[in-house]
Amino acid sequence: MTRTGNDEHTGRPRRQPRTGRPWRPVAALIGLTLAGGLLLTGCGASDNNGSSTDGSNKSGGRGFPQPAPNRTSGTSQGEQKDTPTGDASREFAPSPDYLSTFALDVDTASYGYARRALADGRLPEASTVRPEEFVNSFRQDYRRPDGNGFSVTVDGARTREKDWSLVRVGLATRPQVLDSARTGGTPTAAPQSGKRPPAALTFVIDISGSMGEPGRLDLAKDALGVMTDRLRDDDSVAVVTFSDEARTVLPMTRLGHHRDRIYDAIRGLEPTESTNLGAGVRTGYATAVKGLREGATNRVVLISDALANTGETDADAILENISNARREHGITLFGVGVGSEYGDALMERLADKGDGHTTYVSTIEEARKVFCEQLPQNVDLTARDAKAQVAFDPETVKQFRLIGYDDRQVADEDFRNDRVDGGEVGPGHTVTALYAVRTRPGASGHLATASVRWLDPDTRAPHEESGQLETGSLDEDLWTSSTRLQVDAVAAYFADDLRTGDDKANPLPGALPLGELADRAHRVASAAEDKAVDDLADAVERASGLMG
Repeated sequence: MTRTGNDEHTGRPRRQPRTGRPWRPVAALIGLTLAGGLLLTGCGASDNNGSSTDGSNKSGGRGFPQPAPNRTSGTSQGEQKDTPTGDASREFAPSPDYLSTFALDVDTASYGYARRALADGRLPEASTVRPEEFVNSFRQDYRRPDGNGFSVTVDGARTREKDWSLVRVGLATRPQVLDSARTGGTPTAAPQSGKRPPAALTFVIDISGSMGEPGRLDLAKDALGVMTDRLRDDDSVAVVTFSDEARTVLPMTRLGHHRDRIYDAIRGLEPTESTNLGAGVRTGYATAVKGLREGATNRVVLISDALANTGETDADAILENISNARREHGITLFGVGVGSEYGDALMERLADKGDGHTTYVSTIEEARKVFCEQLPQNVDLTARDAKAQVAFDPETVKQFRLIGYDDRQVADEDFRNDRVDGGEVGPGHTVTALYAVRTRPGASGHLATASVRWLDPDTRAPHEESGQLETGSLDEDLWTSSTRLQVDAVAAYFADDLRTGDDKANPLPGALPLGELADRAHRVASAAEDKAVDDLADAVERASGLMG
């Protein structure tokens, strides 16, 4: 469903999907873009190094593919070509719409939960499979920016289907030092990355009866205990628990000499009764507001299986009472899902509306990684309302499709409308978007410009950065290209197979049968020498066996 109007919680315009947009003639689109380029020349945003970023074509080419200027909709409709078929939400973008705009997303819960389901001997529900979360679950080797903000990497390779390639847009933020809580600790991130600001974390922990299952509350307690070891003396922690009702176990407490109070609160957690998630979130945000710290990263961390069965169970109703905390105090939400049965849809909506992100953990090792190794990127913010826009060149590109990001679409004309909601990204994160791109026969020259726009989390000043791709960069075969691009391709093809099942009316170009993809995944895993890729290969093999 197309979301229009203002968000009832933030008062800001909602993101609007591209589905059902009018088809626009190439000449009209080029005319609008060139006219908009003249308007944008004098109103460029400052980039992350403080220099100006305007609407000029950095590639020095024909001047066409730039991010969409702020323009009105309603361009005339021309001859319809390359009419797509199949599910409208997954169709290939028809000619001549050459812009793709979406809010950034660093969620990974969909992939984590799919792996858990496969390990339990069952296929994940198709509705829980989001390809971008599969792709974004893996380490990337993108160049990192020198300062705050993003670097932009654009590359790709040919698939074995005629004229089709996979194009990868990679965005990366600079990591921060993961400093030790105790003097003499060893940081694990690049030393030039700088020290993160203090954190004020309100942990909202589900202690309902379902959390008694192994791999739920016990996992959370272990990870939180280890995390408390790693937090600094100037960080603060509050603990809220909920079952049939919610209570504040520990108000916002500066660690300093009070770590034992936090350890005691964590050790005392025991599962009981039903799941009133609404009460937990409401009390958690009230506790976060009461313990708000200026100059700190204020975040609610929700740990739950999200199986709400008491009180309010609708995401909109649950968040209705906390809009002021987000809008007035900048408190964001980090959702951590656990459990073999997991309310994926509810947790995703909570994180989306709470200006945050989600992950899913099923082992102690995964939980410790989230709360220890990845602590800075999961509690701090580098960018607010971040959006990406890719402008494909109509002289070289015939057709394209963004893989995933179905519920993160933004109207093209809203790329530079900073009142339209985007995504929140922390330090050290990478965001990857894959496109299936059909080039024109014999095409040569500029192929695409990818741009990212974001707001500084403190000043809300806008910034932009861009990257370019030429057709010559697509000469290499996908399965002999860089290892990390192959990993991304395996993850995307795997996700697409899981969510389509036997319905292959509109497969991704270059897709392999699942059995062949499993073999390819194992070869890629061997080259990557990365346990996470080994786990991906195992998951593909399990799915192949279950799907016959």
